[in-house]
Amino acid sequence: MREFTITGAEVYLPDQIAKTSVTVSDGVIAEIGGAVRGDEIDGQGRILAPALVDVHGDAFERQLMPRPNVFFPMEGAILETDRQLAANGIATAYHALSISWEPGLRSVDRARELIEAVGKWSSRLTVENRIQLRWETFCLEGIPLLEEALEGPLMPSLAFNDHTSMAMLHPDMPMQKRPFEHSLQFPVVDMQHPNFRSKLAGRAERSGLTPVEYASLLEERWQMRSRVKEAIAQVGQMGRRNNVPMLSHDDTQDETRDFYRRHGAAICEFPMAVSVAAVAQERGDMVVFGAPNAVRGGSHLGDSPNAGDMVEAGLCNILASDYYYPAMLAAIARLDADKRADRLKLWKLISTNPARAMKLDDRGEIKIGKRADLVLVGWPRGHVPAIRHTWVAGRTAYCATPAG
Repeated sequence: MREFTITGAEVYLPDQIAKTSVTVSDGVIAEIGGAVRGDEIDGQGRILAPALVDVHGDAFERQLMPRPNVFFPMEGAILETDRQLAANGIATAYHALSISWEPGLRSVDRARELIEAVGKWSSRLTVENRIQLRWETFCLEGIPLLEEALEGPLMPSLAFNDHTSMAMLHPDMPMQKRPFEHSLQFPVVDMQHPNFRSKLAGRAERSGLTPVEYASLLEERWQMRSRVKEAIAQVGQMGRRNNVPMLSHDDTQDETRDFYRRHGAAICEFPMAVSVAAVAQERGDMVVFGAPNAVRGGSHLGDSPNAGDMVEAGLCNILASDYYYPAMLAAIARLDADKRADRLKLWKLISTNPARAMKLDDRGEIKIGKRADLVLVGWPRGHVPAIRHTWVAGRTAYCATPAG
């Protein structure tokens, strides 16, 4: 690998922002503040910061299925997703890959195909594409795939999701206030109610089914409810055995967070109540919110915590792209403009903290000996930042020169 020094930039170091030089050699940060070694890259007027680490992004689904039930070849979809990641400064991405009992886009077979494809074409990709095994807890038939992936070479993370119970929730109960999914007091919808099937229209379309067919499949799956807690325990044990980062998704109650923590999930992903985020922080869990929430000034789900408020209150450690890769940088710009926190702290939400949560101790900071995952950023005052250069282990993944 070539040796090079980036000069003249404002550098986001672990404890300060300083105008200094950074030298990269053999893919790692070799020196900070020294003389130019190898090629010189002019960073004047730019920010040099740790590259982004995305712990949860499912925007890749739009490359796989740009319209309902219109599937594109896997190879092209992965290559296009990789280019989008690099252009947005994301050097490490965990694709939130749903492993569900639904047919179609989020099926077990589709998940297996993508896992195999990422491994097969890794040499053609510019950034580090990883997998978040986003397991739907009612998908018992997906457990063999989880075991294969957890013991395979991709080093994934594991997220516990329960959208089945959410679909079965009585409409009088707000989603953000629902009790623990395995509680005897969980309020269940009347599946014969006419509004129930209309509620499922979007899920049915994604699955290639009619609402009637989807409702029938959901009712069949709901009959497995008594077996789900045991399955969660089994999968949690697999995750702990393989020392993978584990997350629980959309927690609404302290009881829910405690349940998944006991099974090894020390990351609270997109909590739906401020109290859950607070108790997670108190107990040393990392808390993830969606960057689109921060950009838009609130969640698209309505009465869920505002990510900006959570950052300001110290109840958010990580911002993830969720469904839109550009949102990570745009969120930092919005939070900076709103003076939610200083820039160095904000940048750690998309680099240092997610790297730590994913147990990636070799990246996420500009520090001697760390992997040279870096971004050179143009951030004119009052505007959204834009990536000009992305390096992954010292290798150029993306480079753009603006017309001006």
